[in-house]
Amino acid sequence: MAGCNEILLVRHGETDDNAADRFQGQLDPPLNDRGREQSRALARSLVDEGLRALHSSPLLRARETAEIVAARLGLEPTFDERLMEADTGDWTGLPYAEVIAVAPADFRAWRGADRSFRFPGGESVAEQAERVAAALADVRRRSLLPALVVTHGGAIRVAVGAIRVAVGAIRAVPGAVPTGQFVGNCALYRLTDPADRAP
Repeated sequence: MAGCNEILLVRHGETDDNAADRFQGQLDPPLNDRGREQSRALARSLVDEGLRALHSSPLLRARETAEIVAARLGLEPTFDERLMEADTGDWTGLPYAEVIAVAPADFRAWRGADRSFRFPGGESVAEQAERVAAALADVRRRSLLPALVVTHGGAIRVAVGAIRVAVGAIRAVPGAVPTGQFVGNCALYRLTDPADRAP
């Protein structure tokens, strides 16, 4: 059962681009069959959480995940563009291996959520972190809680530091989410209000 002030944060289900280790950014592919099954399993796992609201990135892979969960839980998704994945600029559509081969230091900076990193021709880590944190802060201030937020791996990973400032501590199920760690499809994390934690 989710805490009365918790936000549950989840990455969307798998797409073919995820399976191919390819930068999607704000491209809009659908879930693949595995991603739909992951989303159905996620929905089943959330039945007893007592969720009262559902927010999502509007990109199709997140939207589909949210709609599968919403159908199971009887919730109506609210879509927020601030929860979208980064604009990956010139890297959009490229395989990770190709970027690593030509720009290994830049790839490491991105993977490590270095706030000074900017995708060539795209968005910076800091810009993405700030907009995601602002969206989550609005969920905490204005939404019924506990709430589920469906977003993207990059959004979860790069915003961890900003989320700590904006909406309280972040803890994972079962452990913490260090900045820069891989976030799996349909991986679930809990944003807890410091006031909810026992002394």
